[in-house]
Amino acid sequence: MKIIEKVALTLFSTLILILSVIACLLVFGWLKVDFIAEILTNIMNDQVGSNIVLGSSIIFILMAIRCIFFDSNSKESVEYKNGILLENENGRLLITKETIENLVKSIAKGFDSAEDVTTQIELDKENSVVVFVHLNVKESANIKELVANLQNKIKDTIKKTSDLDVKEVNIKVKNIEPTKEIVEE
Repeated sequence: MKIIEKVALTLFSTLILILSVIACLLVFGWLKVDFIAEILTNIMNDQVGSNIVLGSSIIFILMAIRCIFFDSNSKESVEYKNGILLENENGRLLITKETIENLVKSIAKGFDSAEDVTTQIELDKENSVVVFVHLNVKESANIKELVANLQNKIKDTIKKTSDLDVKEVNIKVKNIEPTKEIVEE
């Protein structure tokens, strides 16, 4: 959030707090309506006071319209949902989920025992990656060894290629594929 937006939000929140306290005091009878009306009349009759009220009102109206109709984080959240945005002094780089998914698929296909690989990537605001891999394995595969090697290879490759930290690599073995025997005729 920009500094101007923070200041405006603070001022707006303070104004709402003051109005809420005044409303409570009026409801409990600890403050008289005539007293508030007299203060408002004096402010509106004074040229400087009425200009301040008018300027503040216009600013708050514009802020309300902006908050209602224009989401300041909409562009950033779309980019965040689609991938991880990295910035440096030369510019910006968006590494999409699809890029990481394709990388993981190519890694998994490099293992002879892995077949029918599907991937899903989750990203968080700290630029950490959580990888979900679903695959079938061949009947002859040592599943524990395959999974450990695949997890390490995925973590290392993503770190080397994109400098992103992989929080977890979760692998689900969907099925064990029987070895296909070649029938000679």
